[in-house]
Amino acid sequence: MNAAAASPAYDLPRSPAGPFNPWFIAGVVSLATFMEVLDTTIANVALTHMAGSLGASEDESTWILTSYLVSNTIILPISGWLANVIGRKRFYLICVALFTISSVGCAFASTLPMMLIARVFQGLGGGGLAPVTQSMLADSFPPAKRSQAFGVFGLTVIAAPAIGPILGGWLTDNLSWHWIFLINLPVGLIAFTLISVFISEPAIMVQERIERLKGGLKLDYLGLFLVTVGFGMLQIFLDKFQEDDGFSSHFILTSFIIVVVSLSLLAVWEWQHPYPVMNVRLFKVRNFAIGNILLFFVGFILLSSTQLLPELTQTLLGYDSTTSGFALALGGMFTIGLMPVAGYITGRYVPAKLLMGLAFIEVGIALLLQSSISPEVSFGIISTYRVLQVIALPFIFIPVNSVSYIGVPPQNNGEASALINQSRNLGSSVGISFVNTMLAYRLQFHHARLTEAITPYTSPHGLKLSQISPIVQTQASFLSYLDMFHLVGIIALMLWPLVFLLKSPPKSAS
Repeated sequence: MNAAAASPAYDLPRSPAGPFNPWFIAGVVSLATFMEVLDTTIANVALTHMAGSLGASEDESTWILTSYLVSNTIILPISGWLANVIGRKRFYLICVALFTISSVGCAFASTLPMMLIARVFQGLGGGGLAPVTQSMLADSFPPAKRSQAFGVFGLTVIAAPAIGPILGGWLTDNLSWHWIFLINLPVGLIAFTLISVFISEPAIMVQERIERLKGGLKLDYLGLFLVTVGFGMLQIFLDKFQEDDGFSSHFILTSFIIVVVSLSLLAVWEWQHPYPVMNVRLFKVRNFAIGNILLFFVGFILLSSTQLLPELTQTLLGYDSTTSGFALALGGMFTIGLMPVAGYITGRYVPAKLLMGLAFIEVGIALLLQSSISPEVSFGIISTYRVLQVIALPFIFIPVNSVSYIGVPPQNNGEASALINQSRNLGSSVGISFVNTMLAYRLQFHHARLTEAITPYTSPHGLKLSQISPIVQTQASFLSYLDMFHLVGIIALMLWPLVFLLKSPPKSAS
């Protein structure tokens, strides 16, 4: 008997595992998702190289990141609806194929417009992978086993952002930036083949699709339009807020108004629509609503801190990109190692709510410790604090994903997964935009305070003003980074009361 069928599947009508071992299926569906989540951060370190090769300015090159995120955030909230209409397996294969082909297009792009078009299609293909993967895991395992299954999924969405910059930097330095996209080709082909062979489309879902399409496709045109405009403009607003000087920019102000109007209309329209593209009525389920809030802040904390540390170490501590990447990598290694541990003990030995509450407190304390470092801090201390920041994240991510499905009807698992992943991604985007904006404000604040303190009596003897100014700028910048670690830490500490509003999941089977 082969490994794929070494253990019988659980008797669940919506499981895509069919006769195969659901743990094998979990690995199969997580492969493509890991590839996609890796791509959300792998291109960041190669942006300068790509800009030079494509003949783009520094400002223009940022659209290489933004174009991907915009199309990704548009497809995410409607991926559950698309999977129901097209068929979950068929939709998943389309996403893998589109992501893989467009990755090759990115690698061979010779101009900026070609790159942006390829990145848009890459984002569209990638946006459907994580939600469908999560819905397949939710349907493949009974509630008592989901925490362990989501440990596999957690490896993709928590560890991949930390690995991305390191892998991207190594490929760019040793080969070329084209390889950060070309490596998706073999992975995509393997994932497509495995999914085609081993993933099943359950009979109950085929029947539901037939019933749904009786009388033709009931397309929610207005909902689809509002999702596209609202979430697309929201991503542009977040990405360009600091770059375009915030609300003093007419473009940013107009974008904000469009976002508020579009998403407000979307919530009202989708709430009463019989066939919504984005099922906002799921937020009536208490665990689902609270789970989305918590996952928003998991994305916020993880990506904002991941953004801050490399910037701090490279711009102010003199680290090269490789050394800075290793400071992140150590935390990523601990996260990978603890994912299965968190899945195993959640609900089995420690109540999920207690585990999450303690984890948020630990993350907050670790970030506060990071805010107390000095410019003479060693690499060892930096790496240790990073490890402390991320070791508790598996004990948040896995339980909150497990409990978020309590009360959600099984036939809505796909739509629930889409919204859960959208919340996490949105939290990541908001976190990055927030810390970038606040960094600029705090830099101005500290620079003004330090400058006020300089007088002929307090300035270092013999130094001219032109010599003092760079020192003040460096100190002000360092203090602003410490402020951000402190602020994100406070946010983490404030989240623990929310977890006790959740309903507890069933205990794991021994």
